[in-house]
Amino acid sequence: MKTSEPHYVGHRARLRDRFLKSGTQGMADYEVVELLLTLAIPRKDVKEPAKRLIQKFGNLKGILDAPVVELRKVEKIGTVTPVALKIIRTAATIYLQQNAEGREILSDVATMSDFWRMKLGGLSNEVFQVGYLDSASRLQRDGVETLEEGTIDRANVYPRRMVESALRRGAAALVLAHNHPNGNVQPSEQDKLLTRALVLAAEAVQLKIVDHLIVSADEVFSFRKAGLL
Repeated sequence: MKTSEPHYVGHRARLRDRFLKSGTQGMADYEVVELLLTLAIPRKDVKEPAKRLIQKFGNLKGILDAPVVELRKVEKIGTVTPVALKIIRTAATIYLQQNAEGREILSDVATMSDFWRMKLGGLSNEVFQVGYLDSASRLQRDGVETLEEGTIDRANVYPRRMVESALRRGAAALVLAHNHPNGNVQPSEQDKLLTRALVLAAEAVQLKIVDHLIVSADEVFSFRKAGLL
């Protein structure tokens, strides 16, 4: 006697078919999350866990930004799935960086803003990074480096280290970026003073800082756009 397949098998197949035909167009948020969960949970119905994740974290972005410890608190998510979601998020960040590499940054600030918002915006501590550009203002391959990591509201950045790293890489210009874990992307006086110090240090060796981005999970502040550079 033939054993019937679990009901979720056909549901998964239909979801995949819809995705292959139209992408995520017309899908509910929880259905997109379902698709991701099927990659980590191959033999269980994941509709209810997907709905619970949406209910707790609001949307896909909230789920991917959530700490592993919080994801594991969701019923029927287990311990492996949160790690899989972090891998997916990290892969997306790598994609954005590689997508930005070789692009002329001054005419494509949005790509860099999206990259750093995703890379740093959801972190709980402050991280300061630098993007190294070539003479055509294009992001170098593997051209993003973390200079400092700090506490919830402060990272100490040393101009000498930035300059030495830029010269070692043969960079012609730089983009600075750091996050504000409190969500407020407006620059503090300390941010402004640090930016001036870094600009002076760069100019002393004929390097140009083309922008300083402050990011949160949802917003980006550009020093250049605001007329502060």
